[in-house]
Amino acid sequence: MLLAVGTLAGAMNALAGGGSFVTLPALILAGVPSTVANATSTVALFPGALASAWTLRRDFCPFPGVATSRLLAVSLAGGLIGAILLLLTPSRHFDLLVPWLLLLGAVAFAWGGAAGRLLRRQRHPGAGVMLAGQGLLAVYGGYFGGAVGIMMMALWGIWGHTELRAVNGAKSLFVGATNAVAVLCFIVAGQVRWGPGLALAAGAVAGGWLGARLSQRLEPRRLRKGVVLLNFLMAGAFFWRTYG
Repeated sequence: MLLAVGTLAGAMNALAGGGSFVTLPALILAGVPSTVANATSTVALFPGALASAWTLRRDFCPFPGVATSRLLAVSLAGGLIGAILLLLTPSRHFDLLVPWLLLLGAVAFAWGGAAGRLLRRQRHPGAGVMLAGQGLLAVYGGYFGGAVGIMMMALWGIWGHTELRAVNGAKSLFVGATNAVAVLCFIVAGQVRWGPGLALAAGAVAGGWLGARLSQRLEPRRLRKGVVLLNFLMAGAFFWRTYG
């Protein structure tokens, strides 16, 4: 089951994003404690994120007015803080947070880009605000991470960084950095279930290849709508499971 879910998650990440919306619920339903499930999901999906960052490395362009080294530093620091916060959260408390985190990620995935465009029309904050926002999103990424790449792209859009190839390259770099430090933290803390995690990772590699092939044939907007629907269904199912 986890191998199949990993394949689906890898294909989703390659086509539109949102793979963690299926890997985390699958691990929890398989009996893995929620905080360990979140850590295992992050580790399992990391090789795919690393491959994406390497593939898109030539597309990355520095952001005018903000040093890449500073954005990278706050991404690493935020990812570490978020990972530590997850490790300090008891599973019973995280169980109550999971539906809300899934809902937040679903909303961000569905409307994050539109929110960024709307805010860009209102104001143009300074570099300090951008670094602070990047740091907060990195904390979220290390703690949970659902749709964090979409959130980062929306943030950068406020400063006019909207060219698709450039922001995709930046997303791969900074989300990869955030995840890298979180993955290291989770492994050192012994919070990874390697059996389920390796099954997910193997499926994600196959799904990533399959998704890349399908992306050349399928219409991205329809795919995105399907992922949005799945995200909200997962959030609703966990609200029913937790509070119903």
